[in-house]
Amino acid sequence: MITFLLGIGILYTFRLGFIQVTMLKQAFVQTFGGMFKKNPDNKDGISPFQALATSVAAQVGTGNLAGVATAIALGGPGAIFWMWVSSFFGMATIFAEAVLAQKYKEEKDGQIVGGPAYYIRKGVGSKWLAGFFAVSIIIALGFIGNMVQSNSIAASFDTFNIPRVAVGIVVAVLIGFIIFGGIQRIAKIAEFVVPFMALFYIGGSLVIVFANFSGIVDAFILIVESAFNPAAATGGVIGATIKEAIRYGVSRGLFSNEAGMGSTPHAHAAANVKHPAQQGLVAIIAVVIDTVIICTLTALVIIMTKSYETGLNGIQLTQESFTRGLGGFGHPFIAICLFFFAFTTILGWYYFGENNINYLFGKKGISVYRALVLLFIVLGSTLNVTLVWDLADTFNALMVLPNVIALFILSPVVVKIYKEYKTKW
Repeated sequence: MITFLLGIGILYTFRLGFIQVTMLKQAFVQTFGGMFKKNPDNKDGISPFQALATSVAAQVGTGNLAGVATAIALGGPGAIFWMWVSSFFGMATIFAEAVLAQKYKEEKDGQIVGGPAYYIRKGVGSKWLAGFFAVSIIIALGFIGNMVQSNSIAASFDTFNIPRVAVGIVVAVLIGFIIFGGIQRIAKIAEFVVPFMALFYIGGSLVIVFANFSGIVDAFILIVESAFNPAAATGGVIGATIKEAIRYGVSRGLFSNEAGMGSTPHAHAAANVKHPAQQGLVAIIAVVIDTVIICTLTALVIIMTKSYETGLNGIQLTQESFTRGLGGFGHPFIAICLFFFAFTTILGWYYFGENNINYLFGKKGISVYRALVLLFIVLGSTLNVTLVWDLADTFNALMVLPNVIALFILSPVVVKIYKEYKTKW
């Protein structure tokens, strides 16, 4: 999966003329220039910024906290360098996904829908492959993935001695209230919550970074040096190899920002824009927010507090680093962030699954899907997640394959749309 995802990112980077560099300024303008504008032209769609918020809601999750820590624990600080590399190429991939989602979107039962199932069926011309993707993402994200997220939320409240099943029920009730309002309500919640949760986490991280500011240059030097010579850079403490640094850095980066996985195009398809490439530029900023900013800050906190030398892994390593940086507030700070990150991911992943339920069964299947998602949220809060994580990884791989095949076949379409955009806009 790493080879496929990184490979398609490299392909699009060269075919689009390093769009993540040449069009980065315009991407920021396109994203934030009309941040507070509404879309009276089409009440069934959402604004480009709402689409971005819904996308980021799904992207920014436990991977930004636990995933980064795991990458450092298993691959050394150098894994972060390779995470940056993967995110760089991922920007080109996610541009292509958003463009194709806009190109092949439809209006169905009064709602704008789109995503890989639609561009696989209409662009590639394979109903079977489109159906295979739709089933895979419903299981991977809508059911199993959301069980993992609800378990993460419940675990984060262990600090407050609250029964996990009670947490699961409360989360299910809150999610139920939001999802029964459709994409418009999901987008409005995401538009409000995502900037708040991102700024809250960024603010807490920057407090630690600035408190240890004298070590920031050394942290970046350590990341770059250990990317190519881990043992020498860390004095043999980590015991990581270059191969492990690349493996964990690239994989955690790709699965954090979800570039190429086929999930975020569902949100970008619903945006009201005049040209598909405009939403493609907005999608690039989602990777900047998720990996370049949030994941990097997590990494800096772990490295600058020297928590990576403790031998801890996953969320425990992140908690230790923030406790060292923020004192007694560190643990509840991570618990609060983990709640919001996982909660908004459930919203995003639910919506991506709903899109594909709609594709397979129409509106008649959505009520059953909603009920099952809420049930899985409650169940997930009580289960041991080791098996669930393995199942999620398996179905993630199954949904990546048809999407990457479609991205490869439809690359001429993306290039044509981009060239048209540069000519006319």
